[in-house]
Amino acid sequence: MPTTTIPNGIDVQALTETVAAIEEDPSSGSFTFRARSRWQEGTYNTGEIQAFRQGGSEDRSRAAAFTLHGDEPPVLLGANRGPNAVELLLQALGFCYAVGFVANAAARGIEITRMDYEVEGDVDVRPFLGLDGPRPGLTVIRAHGRVSSPNATPEQLEELCRYVQDTSPVRDSLANAVPVETTLEVV
Repeated sequence: MPTTTIPNGIDVQALTETVAAIEEDPSSGSFTFRARSRWQEGTYNTGEIQAFRQGGSEDRSRAAAFTLHGDEPPVLLGANRGPNAVELLLQALGFCYAVGFVANAAARGIEITRMDYEVEGDVDVRPFLGLDGPRPGLTVIRAHGRVSSPNATPEQLEELCRYVQDTSPVRDSLANAVPVETTLEVV
C-alpha cells in the first residue's frame, strides 16, 4: 500500500487535484464567503461564520458555525471581551499569509518547521469619534514573518514570501480598492 506524505500538514495530492479541477472548470474557483455579526451590548458583538458558496453551490460542510467575539478595550469604551475589528482584520492577514506560505512550500517540497507572523497596523481613531483627523482607516500595516526550514535556502524562502504576498486574497483586498456595498433594513 502506498504511503502518502503530508508535508507541512498539506495534502499535496489533494492540492494538485484541486488546482486541476479549477483549471478544468474555472467557475469552481469562485467563492462567496459570509460572516454574520450581532450586537450584544455596549461595544460587544458576536459573530458567526458557517456556510459559503463555491462555484454557485452552497457548501454546508461545517457541522457548526464558528463563533467569534468582538469588543473594544476599555480606553475605547469596551470590556475586552474579544479583539476589536481592526485586530481581527490584522489577524486575517496573518492567517492568510501563513496558509499561503505553508501550502505553497509543501507544493515546492519545502518543509516548514516553524511559521509565525506578527502583524500590526496604525490607526488614528479621531475620525471614528467624530473629530477632525486623518482618514478613519489604517494608515500602514506591518507584517513580520519568521520561518524555519531544514531543506530550503534563505533565498528560496524569501522568494516564496514574495509569491505569497502577490497571491494573498487578504493582502490584495487591503492593498487595492474593493467596492463595499452597504444596505440597511429598518425592522
